Amino acid sequence: MSELYFRILHDETTGELTYLLADAQAKEAVLIDPRSRDVAVLSALLAERDLHLKWILRTHHHDHWHPNSALELRQLGATVVQGDGLGHKFHYDGESLPFGRETVHVWVTPGHTSNCLSFAWRDRIFCGGLLAVTDCPHQPYAEKPEQLWESVTGRLWKLPNETLLFSGHAHRLRTVSTVMD
Repeated sequence: MSELYFRILHDETTGELTYLLADAQAKEAVLIDPRSRDVAVLSALLAERDLHLKWILRTHHHDHWHPNSALELRQLGATVVQGDGLGHKFHYDGESLPFGRETVHVWVTPGHTSNCLSFAWRDRIFCGGLLAVTDCPHQPYAEKPEQLWESVTGRLWKLPNETLLFSGHAHRLRTVSTVMD
């Protein structure tokens, strides 16, 4: 079993969340939903723990508002994985992304945006804006509402009740829920 490092970074102004997962023994890490304006802070955090960033995982993005975001995130030196294939390649449902002795699995979960991904790791699903109905400022304007409903009811709600669901936004500091909630 790997020695793990798990950290949540929360922007109190916007409610946006970034997650850092790391195999501390192998010194390899993954960032989920990092913000391009935080590249310097994220670089320092990785350096402080002597971690090599293997993957940048984006559950969704609004790059039409900030078109250089993916390019700026690449400054962190890792492959960017996002649903529109602009990362290293198209990502298939169930694809495995290894880091150290750990693995994150890609899930295609469209709805909030047409190319949304979720990422499964151990007993956790990082689903970005898919479930943050009251906290995600763009959720009332889902690109594909029918697909969002199917992603939630046909995929997430079929998981065991104790599965941890991590959102991409939190204004009331509730970053995690379970399927049962």
